[in-house]
Amino acid sequence: MKKSALILFLASAIFACSGGSNKATQSEKKETMFTGAKGEVKIMTLDPGHFHAALVQKSMYEMVDSTVYVYAPEGDDLQGHMARINSYNTRTESPTAWNEKIYTGADFFEKMLAEKPGNMMVVSGNNAKKTEYILKTIEAGINVLADKPIVITPEEFPKLEQAFQIAREKGVLLYDIMTERHEITTILQRELSKNVSVFGSLQTGTADEPAITKESVHHFSKMVSGSPLKRPAWFFDTKQQGEGIVDVNTHLVDLIQWEAFPEVILSKTDVEIVSGKRWTTDLTPEMFKKVTALDQYPEYLQKDVVDGTIKVFSNGEIVYKLKGVYAKASVIWNFEAPTGAGDTHYSIMRGTNCNIVIKQGTEEGYKPTLYVEAAAGSSAELEANLTKAVNEDLQAAYPGIKLVKQADKLWMVEIPASYRVGHEAHFTQVTEKYLQYLKDGKLPEWEVPNMIVKYYTTTEGLKAALK
Repeated sequence: MKKSALILFLASAIFACSGGSNKATQSEKKETMFTGAKGEVKIMTLDPGHFHAALVQKSMYEMVDSTVYVYAPEGDDLQGHMARINSYNTRTESPTAWNEKIYTGADFFEKMLAEKPGNMMVVSGNNAKKTEYILKTIEAGINVLADKPIVITPEEFPKLEQAFQIAREKGVLLYDIMTERHEITTILQRELSKNVSVFGSLQTGTADEPAITKESVHHFSKMVSGSPLKRPAWFFDTKQQGEGIVDVNTHLVDLIQWEAFPEVILSKTDVEIVSGKRWTTDLTPEMFKKVTALDQYPEYLQKDVVDGTIKVFSNGEIVYKLKGVYAKASVIWNFEAPTGAGDTHYSIMRGTNCNIVIKQGTEEGYKPTLYVEAAAGSSAELEANLTKAVNEDLQAAYPGIKLVKQADKLWMVEIPASYRVGHEAHFTQVTEKYLQYLKDGKLPEWEVPNMIVKYYTTTEGLKAALK
């Protein structure tokens, strides 16, 4: 009798402990859930060394509290961030009303985790420690909205996978800011590629002529929010910023997945790196000073200086196969854009019926322009199907767009200026989408596995380029 009673007692104790553990887990998850109530999301901004952190706050949001907690080291990065926030607060048209609470101790990251005054962290800055910051923040049960890239080396990639696993266990959301999904020509390219009567099916392509190509041209000297951009010196150190092949290429690899395999859950086994290459953009001391306001290179950049010129591995290209389809993503950094130009994007999707192309060159006035080119041997019905797809089907969702014939077997999609909101406005669109995900308590089923595949592709591409 005593033995039976003891067993019953132990079983009850174990059940009670197990039940208590479940209650704690449920309680922890409940704290991270959102209803959409006004101001229930409280932002903590960590070490905002890149201007993208400020662009998240270029607009205000009903769900987001106006008080933002900033944890960062004292210095130019923080001052630049605060200057941008202040410019949004004091602008004439639709001023914001952010109230920034700042902590600048050397233990800024540890202090953020200890105090935890917010439930969402925004991180956009020096990438050297970003993956570790993200992992520890997720472990603390805090949602993370992170600027790309969220990992810059193959060695750090397992930490990112771990962060996503822990985020799932804790019921928090880790999401990277993919602004280019909100660019109108990219949206329409994707929609047309899904129309079988127009596009047919995506070709397989070859290494020399991939089925889908994305190329992005960026510039070190540029204007942001109406002012010349001052870049931190560490931006030119690939150990801190990351090489171009793992930085801007993140956007291109993301778009390739998003367009070629919309809402398809991908895995690392779907990726086969064919080749990777990298090359430098060379900056003179005068160029470096123009964008950093520094008279000399910091010590950590001396490793990249040859005969007084700094050589930055900001350019990169990956050719790879995704589910058997050849793709190419390449990024080029120039010092400064031609007059009237800015960052540019080129893209082509090769279908069995037609190619859908985005160009942004001199002929287009440096504005992204969408073209459709009939493929050799395409049917005579293509023009009728394309006209219906644009002037009827897509017009229902995007009133005002129109198909314009340019030449035999070549058309342009005319897009009203109202849809060209610009790169900076895309940060508001991404943030609004993320807030909806917080309210839903989940990301779309394909997002996390595809983020993992995206960063696997970029880091493995870097590994191939370094061989």
